[in-house]
Amino acid sequence: MTSTQADIDVSYSVSNEFFELWLDKNMHYTSGAYLKGDETLEQAQINKIRILSEYAEVDENSRVLDIGCGWGSAMDHLVNECNAKEVHGITLSTAQLEWVHKRNLPRAKAWLQDYSTYVPEQKYDALISIEMIDHLCSPKQAREGKAVDIYRQYFNKLGEWVEPGAHFGFQAILSDRLPRKRKDVEDLAFTANVIFPGGRNPRMEELVQAVRPKWEIIELRTQRMDYRNTTAEWLRRMREHEAYIRKTWGDQLFDDYERYLDVCVRGFEAHWCSDVQMKLLRVER
Repeated sequence: MTSTQADIDVSYSVSNEFFELWLDKNMHYTSGAYLKGDETLEQAQINKIRILSEYAEVDENSRVLDIGCGWGSAMDHLVNECNAKEVHGITLSTAQLEWVHKRNLPRAKAWLQDYSTYVPEQKYDALISIEMIDHLCSPKQAREGKAVDIYRQYFNKLGEWVEPGAHFGFQAILSDRLPRKRKDVEDLAFTANVIFPGGRNPRMEELVQAVRPKWEIIELRTQRMDYRNTTAEWLRRMREHEAYIRKTWGDQLFDDYERYLDVCVRGFEAHWCSDVQMKLLRVER
């Protein structure tokens, strides 16, 4: 991991109560899927995890691992909607892990664990990972030409945790165009350095290269405007609680998160960023 546990706690361990104010009811902190365009945030998040569960081909016989499990939103769906036999999750956020444990999900376990040192007791039938890869490669490493190798190490390691023929429901935020105005560049840098230190969004072509040789892309869908709609709704909900947030956590936290979410909305609208979901197949290599 390029993002350390301390970095992850900066991003995700501000306060569970803070995030609960503006995320959906099941605490998904990743892009929803607005398949019709008029869904609520809650419906869009259900659409998202349904797509990824179907990509991973999860059923009642599946042992599933969620890499970067967050507050356990996907784990909840895998247990209660897919009826998976066993669900595991790993995260580097102490606050998120606490929330997962409070869910008391049946047939589920989660650990504070870096994926790079994780050794499963036995192989899984399916994998899920939702926007965790954005923490693996720093901007400096990308400038040094290391991005594809870092992402390939990730895909290769995950490939050892399943047998050939297994499926992986994967989602990532993407870098696309660079903004031309100084203020926009500064805003993007602020988001990377202050809200998500140590992280960097991959480019589509880097992921396409990196999945090989362990994985084959079976299906791929992008959802740029879905993430625009997701972040816009997060921003709207957070602003509804402005007075409480300022009183409870201070002006700086509200100002930082308002700037970050506003940058996200503008970034997805202007093609600076996008989002991708992939169905990956573990191949014989």
